[in-house]
Amino acid sequence: MRAIYLSLGWLFVTIGVIGAFLPVLPTTPFLILAVACFARSSPRLEVWLLDHPKFGKPLRDWREQGAIPRKAKIAAVTMMAASYAFFWFGTSPPFWRAVLVAAVMIAPAIFVVTRPEPST
Repeated sequence: MRAIYLSLGWLFVTIGVIGAFLPVLPTTPFLILAVACFARSSPRLEVWLLDHPKFGKPLRDWREQGAIPRKAKIAAVTMMAASYAFFWFGTSPPFWRAVLVAAVMIAPAIFVVTRPEPST
């Protein structure tokens, strides 16, 4: 199992790094998954991610407080809304599909918005 968790951890790190450069792919959720996998496979890599100069603080905030910074919340909800607008205007979906996609996108948006902000 250790090798599987280690492999998954590196896969999630790779996707997270790609997400740092592509605006449509989130970074932090994949790095949170990577930290969880590394916690079960490689404490050294877990510490490396948690101490990373750019990504460490959001990962520690999530782990310790379940917190998401306000700037990240705004970015996430804005990207979800923009994605829905692109879906709506780009595909002209039937009503039932538009409602289904809205429901699927609203649930994570509510989750993100209701998370606490990190205490400084």
